[in-house]
Amino acid sequence: MAESGASPLPPMPPASPAPSAHSVPSARSALFHAEQFVWLTARVLEQHLFAYHFLNGGADPVEAALDAYRNEDGGYGHALEPDLRGPVSQPLHTGHALAVLDAIGRCGGQRVERVCRYLTSVSTPDGALPAIHPSQRGYPAAPFIPVVDDPPGELLATGPVVGLLHRNEVWHAWLFRATDFCWQAVESLDKSHPYEVEAAVAFLDSAPDRPRAEAAADRLGRLVREQRLAALDPERLDAYPVAPGYAPGEHHFPHDYAKTPRSLARAWFTDDEMTRSLDFLAGQQGDDGGWPLRWRQWAPGTALEARPLVTIEALRTLRAYGRFVG
Repeated sequence: MAESGASPLPPMPPASPAPSAHSVPSARSALFHAEQFVWLTARVLEQHLFAYHFLNGGADPVEAALDAYRNEDGGYGHALEPDLRGPVSQPLHTGHALAVLDAIGRCGGQRVERVCRYLTSVSTPDGALPAIHPSQRGYPAAPFIPVVDDPPGELLATGPVVGLLHRNEVWHAWLFRATDFCWQAVESLDKSHPYEVEAAVAFLDSAPDRPRAEAAADRLGRLVREQRLAALDPERLDAYPVAPGYAPGEHHFPHDYAKTPRSLARAWFTDDEMTRSLDFLAGQQGDDGGWPLRWRQWAPGTALEARPLVTIEALRTLRAYGRFVG
């Protein structure tokens, strides 16, 4: 209210129309260019995920799109993880599905109970998940993911799934032995590679025993630095080795391990190292609006399907660290 004797306030301008559910990003922003890329290239699932994370989209369309990948056995298939083709359920597909459900706040209930029954059915004798179940044989798969008859349990497949279930307070008999496997695997690592370290972090960030997780993460961070598993200076990539079997130039950076500031892996890196890493990530957006794949590409269709996934993850990481995306 104007004070007594003050000049009258000017008339209010006409009210602007209420914002729509689709909040339009600035035409010069990273988000605007990424949105164009997603509409041009992404599967229906990633279109709805992008809308959920950045355009005020709802969770129901994401969940409905994810249902197309679900099988009768409770697992997920149908190339949900693009490097594994064919209809059969696989642990990597199912872990991917759980990550989607976690992202939209739907990782619970009967759906996850069915997932846990599937995980039990494909677990190895030590209670862990194989990277690839032998049912993949006969369907196309990336040549760097071998299919064997009696695969071992792997932290790469088990760690992220166990971490997601603990974060969502899911309790199932399968989790007990799988959790023990992850602890043993993480605490016995003396030589590793970046994707395995990422899986370890995914487990440790949500493991219920926080003091044990913090101690394990501290040791793992020293291992990462000693073995130069993180490229700390993006302008000197030649100084950092690429892990055996990885594609040329397939480096990993601090933001790959600490995807949010809350991750235990954030303590592994200085503020300057993380700033350089995030600057590099932001600068990787292509002219078409998408982020590039750093791993080996083996078929045009799989690369096309994977880039929207990488693009959404890049935007979420930048936003988690307070970077403006649009």
